[in-house]
Amino acid sequence: MDSVTQPGRIGFVSLGCPKALTDTERIVTQLRTDGYETTASYDDADVVVVNTCGFIDDAIDESLDAISEALRANGRVIVTGCLGAKGDIVRRTHPDVLAVTGPHAYEEVVDAVHEAVPPPPFDPYVSLVPDHGIKLTPRHYAYLKISEGCNHKCSFCIIPSLRGKLVSRRIGAVLEEAESLAAAGVKELLVISQDTSAYGVDIRYRTDFWHGRPLRSDLLTLCERLGELVPWVRLHYVYPYPHVDDLIPLMADGRLLPYLDVPLQHASPTVLRAMRRPAASERTLERIRRWREAVPHLTLRSTFIVGFPGETEADFDTLLDFLREARLERVGCFAYSDVEGAAANALPDHVPEAVKLERLDALMTLQAGISLERQRARIGEAVDVLVDQATASGGVGRTAGDAPEIDGAVHIDGPVRAGEWARVRITEADTHDLRGTPLPG
Repeated sequence: MDSVTQPGRIGFVSLGCPKALTDTERIVTQLRTDGYETTASYDDADVVVVNTCGFIDDAIDESLDAISEALRANGRVIVTGCLGAKGDIVRRTHPDVLAVTGPHAYEEVVDAVHEAVPPPPFDPYVSLVPDHGIKLTPRHYAYLKISEGCNHKCSFCIIPSLRGKLVSRRIGAVLEEAESLAAAGVKELLVISQDTSAYGVDIRYRTDFWHGRPLRSDLLTLCERLGELVPWVRLHYVYPYPHVDDLIPLMADGRLLPYLDVPLQHASPTVLRAMRRPAASERTLERIRRWREAVPHLTLRSTFIVGFPGETEADFDTLLDFLREARLERVGCFAYSDVEGAAANALPDHVPEAVKLERLDALMTLQAGISLERQRARIGEAVDVLVDQATASGGVGRTAGDAPEIDGAVHIDGPVRAGEWARVRITEADTHDLRGTPLPG
């Protein structure tokens, strides 16, 4: 092949949440369609695209460091993602970047790549891509984004200003993508968005069509259909709206994984009001009890913020009491920090940093004890494990209660195959992970 027709090579750095990863996948798919190649090496890349996160200060620092590293190693860098919405920060810190775009600005990123590295002449042998696009996850699981943006006005969050208001995808388009992924061998779909349970609100649950069938664009209908396509469907970022209760029967029937990722943030009504969040922790506890009665093996994941402005010792004790009663399986926690542009910055009575860290340590210590007790109760169980990695001595996988990269894992002592299920007897447990041996058959 003549050097003039050699396809350009694009390097990628993808930071932040799975929603950003799906944006990267879409950009990679389009560039591969245009005839470009991707590379994991700075040295081989003609240009590097850095997909950034800009939600909190630590994420901004990580993104700026990644841009700096790419500039030092390669010199030709295009920046996109949430930090790109704060283009002045990027330009001020790194004036030599070639272009800066905001989140889900796919066309702008592709145009910037075209300008930096002109696309090669169309060649069907190198420009073809799979129907499901290019995925950056292992073959057996994939993220499925069902909407973009958020209509909430949480005082600590700037996601709506970065990614805009809620925009739901057509249910037919979501199911077409899911069907292509299933045909490609995907066994687990991880449904993601900024607010999964609000799916369809913005389009008033408009009727759409899939294979000629009229379908209402709501979360229940979507989950029912997804459960017909792949064995495991896992929901992330589910706000506890009342209609979430309608999903529990699907979990009880095995048509939806018994797993809910519900960002509760706090339990004190006073703090929740200051956060502009629903402030009814008693009703939340009652709903959790009902959910677990219907689905005994339900796994609940949530995240919390400690040290929010105005949080008193009594507020923090209320949060600890909630965790003792709720006994959630998976908990993440953050010490509050100001985010540029967030309304909470202007609230009075900011908590001293030392107190924030003390509360963070106290919460995670409490939760570690709860998690360890719940994990040890599983010793002796036989569970289905989706194997992510096979090793010489066994493998590593996940139960229905474990999302990739954020939850625990099952370490398997015995032969298994990556991308397949194994029936495993649990023999050991610690705070996060399990260990077991594969069962025959």
